Amino acid sequence: MTTTVLGIIGGSGLYDLPGLEDAPWVPVESPWGQVSDALRIGEVDGLKVVFLPRHGRGHRVPPSEINYRANIDAMKRAGVTDLVSVSAVGSLREDLSPGTFVLVDQFIDRTFARAKSFFGTGCVAHVSMAEPVSPLLVDAVEAAAKAEGIRAVRGGTYLVMEGPQFSSLAESRLYRQWGCDVIGMTNMPEAKLAREAEICYATVAMVTDYDSWHPDHGAVDITSIIRVLHENRDRAQALVARLARDMPRTHPQCPVGSDTALDHAILTAKAARDPDLVARLDAVAGRVLNRD
Repeated sequence: MTTTVLGIIGGSGLYDLPGLEDAPWVPVESPWGQVSDALRIGEVDGLKVVFLPRHGRGHRVPPSEINYRANIDAMKRAGVTDLVSVSAVGSLREDLSPGTFVLVDQFIDRTFARAKSFFGTGCVAHVSMAEPVSPLLVDAVEAAAKAEGIRAVRGGTYLVMEGPQFSSLAESRLYRQWGCDVIGMTNMPEAKLAREAEICYATVAMVTDYDSWHPDHGAVDITSIIRVLHENRDRAQALVARLARDMPRTHPQCPVGSDTALDHAILTAKAARDPDLVARLDAVAGRVLNRD
């Protein structure tokens, strides 16, 4: 049986995770480049928890320049089995008002300036993204939210845009027509890379604003966003603390195959694989590459 290790990636407004016992900031090197920050590694009631601020402490790294591959690789090297992304988003629905937490289950990727896979020439792989989040992990997050009295809506589609600018009015209206529920800049390719790394993934999307579509709210106001971010931060920290206390200590098998996503994904014959790329994949895909 695999021991559960909970990973938390904190988005805008969440740059630290109080309450961890004996939790130093540990620098991590990755063959994929610079990680956003050191990892804060500690325990909550005996459960190992690994925290990474996505933008770095002090919010130094913009969405398009985050090294998502290095971040996910670092989490994998730290032993993370279950990864929760805590992310600030805009709402594309009237009923998802600022302050609401949305446990999304689907993504539409509209980013274009980011490396989106660990694999490539010399080692080709294709993983399924039909079910990008792990339902058992979402169950645990939902239960933690209820226990803390936090309004969390389960289900929804997260439109991931490139940024760093917010949407135009026409874009915001288009994404609503597509049936999207929230919009943000960071969960892709993060979710894709977590899948390739066989880490169960879930998103807590914290609504800060109504994007630009809402007739009564107009353009996105960064001052209002920062205010809501601060309000959301305290609830997000309470949610994560509860989740860590209540998570099963033994990692259950994912019913949608998040933790076995590479079983039949790698197509390149062993003799044709690029040894340099294979070496970089040691943490992400070592389970399968070492088996072949």
